Amino acid sequence: MSLLSVVIPAYNEEQNISLAVAGISEVLETADIPYELIFVDDGSKDQTYARICEEARCHPAVRGVSFSRNFGKEAAIFAGLSESKGDACVVTDCDLQFPPEVIPKMWELWQQGFEVVEGKKSTRGNEKAAHGVCARLFYRLIGKAVGMDMQSSSDFKLLDRRVVNVMNTLQEKDTFFRALSFWAGFRTTTVEFEVVARTNGQSKWSIGGLFKYAVNNLTSFTTAPLRVVTVLGAASLIASFVMAIQTLIRFFMGSAVEGFTTVILLLLLIGGAIMISLGIIGHYIARIFDEVKNRPRYIVARRTEEE
Repeated sequence: MSLLSVVIPAYNEEQNISLAVAGISEVLETADIPYELIFVDDGSKDQTYARICEEARCHPAVRGVSFSRNFGKEAAIFAGLSESKGDACVVTDCDLQFPPEVIPKMWELWQQGFEVVEGKKSTRGNEKAAHGVCARLFYRLIGKAVGMDMQSSSDFKLLDRRVVNVMNTLQEKDTFFRALSFWAGFRTTTVEFEVVARTNGQSKWSIGGLFKYAVNNLTSFTTAPLRVVTVLGAASLIASFVMAIQTLIRFFMGSAVEGFTTVILLLLLIGGAIMISLGIIGHYIARIFDEVKNRPRYIVARRTEEE
């Protein structure tokens, strides 16, 4: 009989481990789906891993690994996929904002032959309006890069074992799981869900963290920002050309250019474009530097089987 692996990244989620085990297990047992729950402790500072070990001792279907430090959610997802043994894998969150009740529907679609089942948000829950606007803009840019509609996408998805094996062969260190499932292809469908409010704790994402996450994922998955450098260069060249023509016309008409305001503005425009361009290029060089060092994506310090 087919086995379902549920991968659950966790960072400072000690209050939610037991709730996640109880909530997901109840749904899967009711639906008669054989399963394993794989928790990945992403270097938590609280008792998250201790709670995972407690659940593993009480529930044979629960396993867990703990990182040596915080490596980020992307690394935790890929660690869970690497540890999984199921014929299909579902990636979800520990706070149960991705409702477990949707998993049996994903399983049913997988049994019908779909190899990727994308969880699509019908609503974005109670997130702030500014966050929603930024998220839509970000996914519009990523969607153009992969040639698919990623609006309302999420990390909540089911992957067939064939897709998981492909993911595990990827050598890149900085990954964007949410987009890679689109990039991989395979037979794909979607299932809609409503984001549920957190029962315990608060979101671990700050505005600065979200911005950094967006920049890292955008530059890890597409070269579109590098094309911005070309656009800025072209805009500066056009502006310089227009100003040169204007200056020459006024010179031959006997009207001298008054003051240095225009020159200063032009220098600021060109200087700003150059600095932005250098920043974008520098970010990509830094990514190349990180990749060529070939350090592991994450380091597993402990496993519940060894405790």
